[in-house]
Amino acid sequence: MRTMIASSAQLANGIARLGWFYGLSRVIARHTSNLGHTNSYKPSRPVPTQRELFADLGALLAEDAANVGAGIYPAMPEAGDTPQQFLARVRAMLADLPDALSRRAAEDASSARAAPAANDPDIPDYFRQDFHFQTGGYLSDESARLYDVQVETLFIGMAGPMRRACLRPIADAVRGRDQRTLALLDVACGTGRFLRQVRLAYPAMKLTGLDLSAPYLAEAERQLTGLRSATWLKANGEKIPLPDQSQDIVTSVFLFHELPPDARRNVAAEFARVLKPGGTLIFMDSLQMGDKPGWDGLLESFPVRFHEPYFRHYAIDDFNAMFSSVGLAAVETRSVFLSKLIVRKKL
Repeated sequence: MRTMIASSAQLANGIARLGWFYGLSRVIARHTSNLGHTNSYKPSRPVPTQRELFADLGALLAEDAANVGAGIYPAMPEAGDTPQQFLARVRAMLADLPDALSRRAAEDASSARAAPAANDPDIPDYFRQDFHFQTGGYLSDESARLYDVQVETLFIGMAGPMRRACLRPIADAVRGRDQRTLALLDVACGTGRFLRQVRLAYPAMKLTGLDLSAPYLAEAERQLTGLRSATWLKANGEKIPLPDQSQDIVTSVFLFHELPPDARRNVAAEFARVLKPGGTLIFMDSLQMGDKPGWDGLLESFPVRFHEPYFRHYAIDDFNAMFSSVGLAAVETRSVFLSKLIVRKKL
């Protein structure tokens, strides 16, 4: 009975978030149109109907609730924010929107270069730009504050359920083992929303979050307030400052589409290096071309609507060859709404 109640609560929360963020996205669309920044690009590839999108959304929410009911993870809030903090983020996002739209119209993705963190010599050039035209790129405190509400608005409240799909393969990797003896590294942990989900599911596991952005790491640490903390590493995933074969699980969520092709391969090699033999890589990122052929128009449109300079190559990159070449054997690959979940084992 208790698990049924938790499952129902998770589903109800997901439906409420979907309604809230769908409404917010409509408000932003009207505001964007009023500011004269409509996007007239028409993809040549097919796009899903609204009915198809919402059918997939329903399946994602049902899977999320079923995982709670099966005890894969507990019912959980999306973030460690109070309602007042969440609404403050929404207001700040709306206040930032005119400037972001102006930069998008001018194809100007340079505001991150003015952020204080941009002077850090460890920041690679490809990271010093405004992905999605967001102010400050990933290098400012304000960007870290706004990122999650921006992403949830883009995914109409479904970023959390998509990330939580990664918790099932973590459960598979942990099953029958003492979580206190296991180490998990999240590469490009960003603002820590996924690590918060992992911590709620595995309160005793040793967690490490790695990211290039000091402001984002600070936000990630705040997200774990009140929970057992993680170890935080400000570093590049191309050169992870951890010993060989030191991690039981490596996760990476929504990183590779923002990396140049050579950087992707460097990071994949680092995944394999730090994993123990038999260790698990759990990888999530955008769909690629052909994963859902009727949705390819969305992938075609994405780098046009947003500043995503490496996305076109990402969408056709050969991940099977990339991961196999570094000794990561295939376990599972499947679509999760707009994302792709890949599970690999180190040989």
